[in-house]
Amino acid sequence: MPLRGFLHRVKKEEVLDDDVDYIELDGTEQGGDGHLKIRITTLNDFSDTEVIQQMLRDKNIVFVKIKALKEKDMTELKRSVDRLRKTCVALDGDIAGVDEDYLIVTPNGVRVHRS
Repeated sequence: MPLRGFLHRVKKEEVLDDDVDYIELDGTEQGGDGHLKIRITTLNDFSDTEVIQQMLRDKNIVFVKIKALKEKDMTELKRSVDRLRKTCVALDGDIAGVDEDYLIVTPNGVRVHRS
């Protein structure tokens, strides 16, 4: 008898789900103008700063792992972060530290929410 009650409830739930409207998608990718991309990269040395700056100029949000340079040379890391910060100011973007080992750098029109 308990199984019968279970099947009865499943049947009821199926009837309730029939009332939901669904929208069919054609599976094509929605891309084009106005869409931002998120790029993920690692800052291994100061020369990688130029690559990240170019990503920003190309209107990408860049998630930067800084742990490698942090462990190798803290002075170079500070120079890189300062250069990225100046680029963000010039492009009207934003930069923020995420945890101790990551930065997020954004282009014009994108702000990092800080709580």
